[in-house]
Amino acid sequence: MIRLGLRLSLSSGREAAARLALIVVGVAAGVAVLLATLSLFNAFQATGGRPCWECTTGSAPSGWALDATADGALWNYHEDFYGGRTIKRLDAAALGTRAPVVPGLSRMPGPGQYYASPALAGLLDSAPREELAARFPGTRAGLIGDAALSGPDELVVVVGQTPDQVVAMPGARQVDTVSTEPAFGDSADVYRFGFGMAAVGLIVPLLVLVGTATRLAAARRETRFAAIRLVGATTRQINVLATVDAALGALVGALTGLAIFQLVRPAVAGVRITGARFFPGLVSPHAWQYAAVLCGVPVVAACAALWSLRRVRISPLGVARKTAASPPRAWRVIPLLAGLGMFAGPVYRNGEPDDLPAVVALALVMAGLMLAGPWLTMVAARLAARLTRGGATLLAARRLAADPKTAFRSVSGLVLAVFIGTTIAALVPTVIAGQQKVAGGTLNDVLGARFDRPGVSGLSPRAGTELLDRLHARPGVDVLPIYALPVDAGPRPDGPPPMPYVVECADLARFPVLGRCPVNIDGRGARAVAGNFARIVGADNPLTVDRLLPLAGPASPHASADGLDLAAIMITTRDPATLERLRTLLSGYTVEAPMTFAEIAEVRADLYVRAENVALAMVGLTLVAGACGLVVAAGGGLVERRRPFTLLRLAGTPTRTLAAVVLLESALPLVLAAALAAGSGFGVAEPLIDALAMRSASIAMPGPVYFACLGGGLAASLLVILTTLPLLRRMTTPDNARFE
Repeated sequence: MIRLGLRLSLSSGREAAARLALIVVGVAAGVAVLLATLSLFNAFQATGGRPCWECTTGSAPSGWALDATADGALWNYHEDFYGGRTIKRLDAAALGTRAPVVPGLSRMPGPGQYYASPALAGLLDSAPREELAARFPGTRAGLIGDAALSGPDELVVVVGQTPDQVVAMPGARQVDTVSTEPAFGDSADVYRFGFGMAAVGLIVPLLVLVGTATRLAAARRETRFAAIRLVGATTRQINVLATVDAALGALVGALTGLAIFQLVRPAVAGVRITGARFFPGLVSPHAWQYAAVLCGVPVVAACAALWSLRRVRISPLGVARKTAASPPRAWRVIPLLAGLGMFAGPVYRNGEPDDLPAVVALALVMAGLMLAGPWLTMVAARLAARLTRGGATLLAARRLAADPKTAFRSVSGLVLAVFIGTTIAALVPTVIAGQQKVAGGTLNDVLGARFDRPGVSGLSPRAGTELLDRLHARPGVDVLPIYALPVDAGPRPDGPPPMPYVVECADLARFPVLGRCPVNIDGRGARAVAGNFARIVGADNPLTVDRLLPLAGPASPHASADGLDLAAIMITTRDPATLERLRTLLSGYTVEAPMTFAEIAEVRADLYVRAENVALAMVGLTLVAGACGLVVAAGGGLVERRRPFTLLRLAGTPTRTLAAVVLLESALPLVLAAALAAGSGFGVAEPLIDALAMRSASIAMPGPVYFACLGGGLAASLLVILTTLPLLRRMTTPDNARFE
């Protein structure tokens, strides 16, 4: 029976060959997409699982005196910033012969030396020295190896210092060993969730694709297998024939997909799912994943084939006892409407989401999308049949209305992916836009730097004056010095809340968004006022800045800045090169990298953008798999309806009319599924945006990447469907009007 099954699959004429080719193409594309997703996830896991030398902790050397018997090393790890990119910087000084070494280095740099990652080395060679290289004293001793990096684009520098220099840096630590804990950060759960959603979004269309492929020409095969049963074949033998037929195409398709993946693997390695590239060697599925795909796909195909032949297993004449399937009912829309209604109401209480109702509402929406699809397809088809007078539209609409479940099945795998992708793509731009519009966008180009830290109020008056003179000497630069009041200068316990910082009114006038100094009755203004001005310098959440503004007003107390330490400064300049020179200058006064408000918003939004990239990549990959399923379904429909299409052509129906029928039958469920999922995604996102209540944010449309991904995927799907039209012309030629 196995040999007979192979013969029926390989030597049954052009129809069987076309069916086998469609199965191979569809399964190959789906397997290639699945392997690409698995390889990216493996690279993410391997990168996040590397030893996190940046996480190394130790003992703070406060009150600690250097001596000749000390061992280990002094470390000071912090982050710098250049051109919108983060630089990981480690200043280290060895205390003995057993100083710990960062992975990727054979030895730590000595005083006056530094090691740089390959990407940073290239940047140092191309950027002006006063903008970047001047921040790292000494000469470059070599490159940092891959063991210390998360990808080829990461910017890392290890600077050698003397122990006295490192001790003087805030946050210095005495280190004996390098941390070996995984490098997974706070964003790891977001990425795992994104990959999990991608897996769900891909597995569903792949299962639909494999099931659709193995059901090609199901009516023809049922007739053939029923005839074999009538001549004495048993149910078990028919199962063997169906299994061999389906598993053969799926196995060849899986092997072809594996070969395709090897060809596109270099391109997959360049995908920036987490905002940066992975090392190419990590972007690969594991051996057991290859084996699972090669074994699992044929098994799924065989199960789908056996399910499609259940009528033949009942009786050899089961094929003849066909009855029309019952049409879907309107109750299928209730779960979807209930879920969307919950998001508009009970999910958000007092502006905050309630976990349990949110989970229930999300489950209802996702299940409702799958349930409502066939009913909406039937309604749309009946409406099109009622309103149209064209022959092609009428034929397509009648067939869709007769079997909407089968029509929607071929695109059902797209629904969940488009829904999740749309929800995230609607949220992220709104949050990012809200962060960029802090204070009406007037603070975006303002650079902030803080000099105060625990135990130190800021730069001394002499050092502060020296820094301000250097800043004022640069043309096109406005500076707002923020001075620190002494701790004992605050009001009494029964008085108003303390105002620990002071700004001079002449400087504050250059930053009107922060407020204005009060004017006395005689019309003369104050020289300086007190307030919490330094709270917005280095704020990690720009959305909170609007709640602090204005910082000065009619009630601001008068003060004097004479003799006070410089706690922070705010600088504005329009020239990007000048901005980097200022950052380099300030690096000698502060440990934390000075950043503009726009850069702070960009860093904070980076995690959201990465999650959005995962979602959009999931949508794109799912659309690819869905397009393959559409091709297989369209091709299978042509094979099954060869006789009626040929008779229609013999009766005088133009070929373009038959082509329009095929295109409409595929396009209507596809567009309907995408519109239904996208509309539901916006329906979930809008209440969440309202609940965030961002003062500077308004509802923003998804970015061009989303529309390019969704629109381009739909257009590509329709174009791929057009590739089946030459098969229609060839199959319905009058010379082939002979049937078994």
